[in-house]
Amino acid sequence: MNVLSQLRRARKALISAGAAVALAAGLQAGIPASSQAATSQPCDIYASGGTPCVAAHSTTRALYASYNGPLYQVRRSSDNTTRDIGVLSAGGVADAAAQDSFCSGTTCVITVIYDQSGRGNNLTQAPGGGAAGGPDNLANATAAPTTVGGHKAYGVYVAPGTGYRNNHTNGIATGDQPEGMYAIFDGTHYNGGCCFDYGNAETSSNDTGNGHMEAIYFGNIKVWGYGAGNGPWIMADLENGLFSGVNQHYNANDPTINYRYTTAIIKGEPNHWAIRGGNAQSGGLSTFYNGVRPNVSGYNPMHKEGAIILGIGGDNSKGAAGTFYEGVMTSGYPSDSTESAVQANITAAGYATSSGGGGTGGTLTPGSSVSLRATTACCTDRYIRHQNDQAVTSVINSSSSSLDKNDATWIVHSGLASSSCVSFESKNYPGDYLRHQNFQVYRQTNDGSAQFAADATFCPQSGKNGQGVSLASYNYPDRFIRHYNNTVYVASNGGSHTFDSSTSWTDDVSWIVDAPWA
Repeated sequence: MNVLSQLRRARKALISAGAAVALAAGLQAGIPASSQAATSQPCDIYASGGTPCVAAHSTTRALYASYNGPLYQVRRSSDNTTRDIGVLSAGGVADAAAQDSFCSGTTCVITVIYDQSGRGNNLTQAPGGGAAGGPDNLANATAAPTTVGGHKAYGVYVAPGTGYRNNHTNGIATGDQPEGMYAIFDGTHYNGGCCFDYGNAETSSNDTGNGHMEAIYFGNIKVWGYGAGNGPWIMADLENGLFSGVNQHYNANDPTINYRYTTAIIKGEPNHWAIRGGNAQSGGLSTFYNGVRPNVSGYNPMHKEGAIILGIGGDNSKGAAGTFYEGVMTSGYPSDSTESAVQANITAAGYATSSGGGGTGGTLTPGSSVSLRATTACCTDRYIRHQNDQAVTSVINSSSSSLDKNDATWIVHSGLASSSCVSFESKNYPGDYLRHQNFQVYRQTNDGSAQFAADATFCPQSGKNGQGVSLASYNYPDRFIRHYNNTVYVASNGGSHTFDSSTSWTDDVSWIVDAPWA
């Protein structure tokens, strides 16, 4: 590094350190979190550090203090109309109530994630690419509920096959130009598929060679590189390699990191790059790698092309799973002190899990026992119970037999596939769980497989009819636990099966969480 470069780096550090001090002083003085008008948001902090945002994406909050535009767009299935979802106030959190009202009685998908930087780098449905055809699926708009500063919001829930992209961007780094990026992910929602990425990729949706990407990867795939423990890991997708350190394969300094809300950072400049990460709810950042580019042809210098991807690989590899809340890309290599100030802003924003529920009834607290009662007018005395291994609804009351009461009682656990969701263990058949198979729900013994875990995990949302909870399938997030002719299914609203009928759908997928019968 020459003297001029060192002076520039020192100047950035001083400026961003000042931003960090100002932010900390503001927090101590009681400046409200981002649920209200903010005085400084992540992209304001990056700009103060001399590395302005050139892309800023979030479905949960504004990333500039002055931003008062749309965060994302949703499309509802009932009539295919769309609506932009904005913020409650300039610099504030998403207006989730607008989405809930627009999507009431139907399902919605996220069609556009708007770029707040003003450069028009919006993310839309990814087209096909070299690894897989397309267009890719769009995320269910209600599958990743959260709160920010005590206000409800929704993240981007990426099930395998889901992906967003922009191949025609403005201002994103190309060639060996320096850049930085961060994202907030759900650290409990991941898999070993390729590749849950956010960042810089090829403009052709094809693998064009080593060094043509620079993106954040999050997951536990071990095909190219991996870190300590069982994962997930923050790694850099540089194309034809996921790097957890200077070279591929195992790098002990890249730890398993799985905070419920995880801050992930990748940044690069000529022959230098870094991995950083931390807890998006509290504390600072740790550096897991900081050094030279991989000693393999194509990575020094880099050949970045400047497209932006979310949830997929550069060639549209789309076998990954994850949840995205917010992220940015910068022009220039941010200093550690700038990123520390951004992390302070993130932790002050107040990310927290949604309570799930929101209507009449109890809550789904792991370790508790519950019974799930139907809300459809015909059937408010019926509960989900197992019978001959099938899940059905039956009338259960104080006169019911002890066996029937036990069959209708379930022990709530943190989701087998994601701790942000839940799984239901049978009260009288320990080790057996509610699990869907071919869209019908059964009581089956947990075989320890990843498939079983996914099939037995359900994500609570506010009841679709305004009562209790609705329980989305973890691996089919547009399908919800539904009773139909007294049999229990995971059903979509108006799908191809008879049990997907739109008649009474919102009532049939809404359940009151009652005290356990046994």
